[in-house]
Amino acid sequence: MSNQAAAIRERIESEAKALGFHSVGVAAVPLELRREYYEQWIAGGMHGTMSWMERNNDRRLNPDQLLPEARSIIVLTLNYYQPDPDRPYRIAKYALGDDYHNFMLRRLKRLCRILREEFGGNQRPYVDTGPLLEKPIAAAAGVGWQGKSTILIEPKLGTWTFLANIVTDLDLPVDSPLKDRCGSCTRCIDVCPTGAITAPYQLDATKCISYLTIEHDGAIPLELREAIGDRLYGCDECLDVCPWNKWAVPTEEAKFTPRELPSLRELLAWDAATFSERMIGSPIRRVKLSRFRRNVCVVLGNVGTREDIPALQTAAEAEDTMVAEHARWAIGQIDSRLRA
Repeated sequence: MSNQAAAIRERIESEAKALGFHSVGVAAVPLELRREYYEQWIAGGMHGTMSWMERNNDRRLNPDQLLPEARSIIVLTLNYYQPDPDRPYRIAKYALGDDYHNFMLRRLKRLCRILREEFGGNQRPYVDTGPLLEKPIAAAAGVGWQGKSTILIEPKLGTWTFLANIVTDLDLPVDSPLKDRCGSCTRCIDVCPTGAITAPYQLDATKCISYLTIEHDGAIPLELREAIGDRLYGCDECLDVCPWNKWAVPTEEAKFTPRELPSLRELLAWDAATFSERMIGSPIRRVKLSRFRRNVCVVLGNVGTREDIPALQTAAEAEDTMVAEHARWAIGQIDSRLRA
């Protein structure tokens, strides 16, 4: 390693730590990103309605096309783990507080500016915003390995990691990939409520609760609604059970502090203005009101009581036909429990 390369690496790690990132890895460009697996996954429709995953795949599978003369990809990770708040419904931990995209991108841009001013070169930052296969890149950079759930696992922090990337034409010292240490464990596969992890390292997104409650824009299939349980937005089941989380520590990032939210009945009564105002800065805002109310109805159908029926009856008369149908389903589910 040259003195210049070592100085760049040391500067990256120092500034990344100051910006709140806890791990840094580097992968060389070009790199192998499981092209055949990804193309078969798309061809099989495992991505559901996430049509953007069909586009720009030349660049997605060849990140050297993102920047002329790209030589390295810097991978940074940010811990978001925290216990779930005590309330009668669950939201995926990554969405309990503020959206990570914007503030992480601002920090990446600051790091890019430092690299440009001190060492030259060109850099492009990405935080889940471009055609990058972030988890395979992170694995190539030695940050962790992709577990059987396809989630990245870090040996010292487990599964609770946001990923960020900087594609650069600086020639940096690279890290070696880590050994896959899942062994014979199948906890993530066994616990999945909908069977979305169809085999080790195989995920059918169309069955995944995170996909159904966030990405899917339409009615949730009847056969999957009960399995959603009390999960209002996203699902952490396969992450929660991973044995590597025994080393997880709560995040120190204040922006991830859970926001206060009311009861499900109150959430169901929100109009567009209230939803927009209360969800400013939250990743939940991206599902918009209709999908949000759809999710509330499903959760109420699974865990609601007699006291929730009036709110659902109001929703069953909504102009939004999707919300109305899910509200009627929820009423039927509660009635069935009351008759049991």
